[in-house]
Amino acid sequence: MVRITPTIAINENEIKLNFIRSSGPGGQNVNKTATAVQLRFDVKNSPSLSGEVRTRLIRLAGDKMTKKGILIIQARRFRKQERNRQDAMDRLIKLIRKASEQPKAHIKPKPTRASKERILAAKRHRSKLKKRRQWVSVSED
Repeated sequence: MVRITPTIAINENEIKLNFIRSSGPGGQNVNKTATAVQLRFDVKNSPSLSGEVRTRLIRLAGDKMTKKGILIIQARRFRKQERNRQDAMDRLIKLIRKASEQPKAHIKPKPTRASKERILAAKRHRSKLKKRRQWVSVSED
C-alpha cells in the first residue's frame, strides 16, 4: 500500500511501471539500458479514490491523462532506474495530494462604503458637467 494522505492509500498493484530507454544524460549507456520510467495509474477505475478526488485529479492531470482515464507519468531525469522510479512515484503522490485538497469556496467581494461614495461622487460630477452644457436662456429686461 502506498500511503498518500491519512484517508487515501493506493494498492501497489494499481500502479504499473514500464521501463523504457531514456534520452538525456548517461552517454553511450542510455543506448543499452532502460532507465526511464513510465508510470501508469488507472484513475477512472481506481477503488482507492473518491469521486471528488477523481474529478479534481482528472482536471489537474491535463495532458498526462488519456481518453480512457489512465494517468501517465514519465520520469527520465536521473541516470539510475531506481531514482527515476522514485521520482515518478513522488510526482504521482504529489498530484493526488493536490487533488485531495478541497478548494476554498469563492466569496464574491462586496464594494466597500468608500468605493460606493467614490462612485456616487463621480456620478454627481458627471451630472454637473452635463447640466452646464444646457442652453441658457437670455432674458431681456
